[in-house]
Amino acid sequence: MAPSSEKADIALIGLAVMGQNLILNMNDHGFVVCAFNRTVDKVEKFLANEAKGTKVIGAKSIEEMVAKLKKPRRIMLLVKAGDAVDGFIKQLVPLLEPGDIIIDGGNSEYTDSTRRCKTLKEKGLLFVGSGVSGGEEGARYGPSLMPGGAIEAWPHIKNIFQSISAKVDGEPCCDWVGDEGSGHFVKMVHNGIEYGDMQLICEAYHLLKDALGLDHDEMSQIFSDWNKGELDSFLIEITSNILKYKTDSEPLVTKIRDSAGQKGTGKWTAISALEYGMPVTLIGELITLFFEVILVISVYCKCCNIILMFKTNLRIYFLILIKTCLKFYNIYIYLKSNF
Repeated sequence: MAPSSEKADIALIGLAVMGQNLILNMNDHGFVVCAFNRTVDKVEKFLANEAKGTKVIGAKSIEEMVAKLKKPRRIMLLVKAGDAVDGFIKQLVPLLEPGDIIIDGGNSEYTDSTRRCKTLKEKGLLFVGSGVSGGEEGARYGPSLMPGGAIEAWPHIKNIFQSISAKVDGEPCCDWVGDEGSGHFVKMVHNGIEYGDMQLICEAYHLLKDALGLDHDEMSQIFSDWNKGELDSFLIEITSNILKYKTDSEPLVTKIRDSAGQKGTGKWTAISALEYGMPVTLIGELITLFFEVILVISVYCKCCNIILMFKTNLRIYFLILIKTCLKFYNIYIYLKSNF
C-alpha cells in the first residue's frame, strides 16, 4: 500500500461489492476516499485492481484511516447490520473528536439508528443513518440515498451524497429525510413496498405462464411493453430481461429454485405498521382479491374450453386485468405511504 500525504474527504469501511462501487462512484465525482476493511488484504487487492489508477487511498488500521481524513472526519460504514456496526462504532469513538461524523449506509433497523444517534450525540459525535437503494449498479453509477440523523452533519456530507446519487430531471435522488432513525425508516418502508411489488410481478408471471400458457419470450415482450408506459420501473425492466435470458437454449428462470430470502426490512415494515397502528395488511388483501377474481375467471374459462375458442380476446382481457392490478398496487401503496 503506497503511502499518500493527501487527506481524504471521506473514509468507507467495508469492501464488499457495494462498498467498492460507492468508493469508485465518489472517486469519479472528484472526492478522495480512504478505503478500509477488517481484513487488510482486501484493501490491498482493491487498490491493485478495481481502484488502480484512481485517487483512492487505503489504510491498514482504523487509526491510520482516521489520521488520513480531513476534519470534520466523515466515515461511512457499509458492513452487516447489527453487531458489526456497533463494533466499528465502539472502535471509532475513542479516535474521533466532537463534530466528526459516522454514517451507517447498511440495512440497519431504524430503532438501532435512533439509539446510535442519541448515544453518539452524548459524546459530541454526529451520526447519520442512510438508506442506500439501487443495488450494486446503483452504488457504482448513482444510488438513491436517504440520510437522516444529526442534522448538523448534513452540510458536511450533502455535496458528496448529492453528487454521487442518481439524477432525475437534473435533480439528485437524495435529500435530508429527518432526525434520528428517519433515514433507515424510509429505507425500510421503501423495501416493504419493493417486496410487495416483486410479489405482484411473481403472481403476474404465474398467470401469464399457467393461465394463458405464454412462453418466456412472449412474457418478456409483455413486460417490456408495460415498461414503456405507466408501469415503467426498474423491477419491470429487469423482469423482462430475466425472462428472456437463456442458458443451454432454455430459460434460466425455469432452473432457479422457487424460493426467496429476505434481509429483514420487509418484516420490520410489517412490525412497525402494527406498532404504529397502520393496517398495511389491507394492501395484500385488496391485491389478493383482485387476483382471486382473475384466477376464478381463469379456472372457469379452462373448464368451459373457452380459452381455445376465444384465445385472442381472453388474452387481451387477461393482460388488461393483470396490468390493472399492478398499476392499482403502485397507486395505492404510494398514496398509503404518504400517510
